[in-house]
Amino acid sequence: MRWPPRQSEFEFELATCAWAESEWPPGPERRPALIARQLGWQQRRWDTIVLEVDPEGLERRAQFGTDRLNSDLRHVLRNAPADWTYYRDALPDPGYPWRYVREAIHEATDRNALESRKTGGRIEIRRIARYPNWVERIVAIENKPDLDASAARRLSEQLERDVAAGLADEVWLATARTDDPVEPALLERIPTEVGILSLGESGVDVLWQPRSLDADRPGIDILERPGDGTHDRSAARFDVLDVETKREKRFNIAERAYERGWRNYVESMRPDCAHFEIKQGRYGYQPYCTAFDRSQTPAECRGACEHFQPEPPRERQGGWPVSGGAGNAIRTVLDDRRERRRQSVSNTSTSERGTDSR
Repeated sequence: MRWPPRQSEFEFELATCAWAESEWPPGPERRPALIARQLGWQQRRWDTIVLEVDPEGLERRAQFGTDRLNSDLRHVLRNAPADWTYYRDALPDPGYPWRYVREAIHEATDRNALESRKTGGRIEIRRIARYPNWVERIVAIENKPDLDASAARRLSEQLERDVAAGLADEVWLATARTDDPVEPALLERIPTEVGILSLGESGVDVLWQPRSLDADRPGIDILERPGDGTHDRSAARFDVLDVETKREKRFNIAERAYERGWRNYVESMRPDCAHFEIKQGRYGYQPYCTAFDRSQTPAECRGACEHFQPEPPRERQGGWPVSGGAGNAIRTVLDDRRERRRQSVSNTSTSERGTDSR
């Protein structure tokens, strides 16, 4: 299978994710990292997200389960006391109605992330563990295998928004190597703060190193720009992102990334189709359709596809061969790979961080 695949941005995105999971960052050094895709904030989604993590912090995060923890839950878990205490005495004022805090307490208790009890009609809480600062850096990668002039222009605006917001610690553009002399001219449109990765058969090269962004300072979220016309004097619209807002958005992104990983594409496709397969690529599995004889996209792989062929009933019933047909087996394989990745990063020795796993 050619690497990186270029028939669609979806294929290229999965290839970038698989490479990053295996070899992040580019170069000889390795850092513990979790990879996710298609996450962001408001109307901005990043194609690939690299969470550089503290392995010990990630191990403590695992105590709270694999589902995401929203900001309400994190507020409770960060401040829950070591000994039984009335929840309104234990927790700082959240700045929103206390009934939402009580809902978060009940949810955290149901998920075995917190202990709670009623004493004299009052809810008391006690922590199981304190929510850790497990994320060291967030790296955003925009994937564009075919970088033509119009794509470079659109990307430039999107990447400028990423740089101005400063929610990520680094921003990269990943593109397919073409050896075309026009390529450097198109890359000149990209903001200088953005790093550039070139993916080709021989591996991944860094064409431009990114500038580190300051996630601990306020940022600007550019919502709307004036048009390109010389007579357009309309003002740009933007929001100021204060430090606390950025902190919460970063943890929201990290929690969603922790829950989903990058293999969740199977949730929007039809692995229960008789034509659906996953094939081992250079760095990881890629979805493959035997009807098209190529990798497919989520937009193509759905029940309305003219080639869709459900698995035979005997393979979908009665737990065949163990717990369902081939579609369930594919989901199990991908879920297992996601969980193994979380565990392998958690087990990385902090004294050998970025090298081997115990």
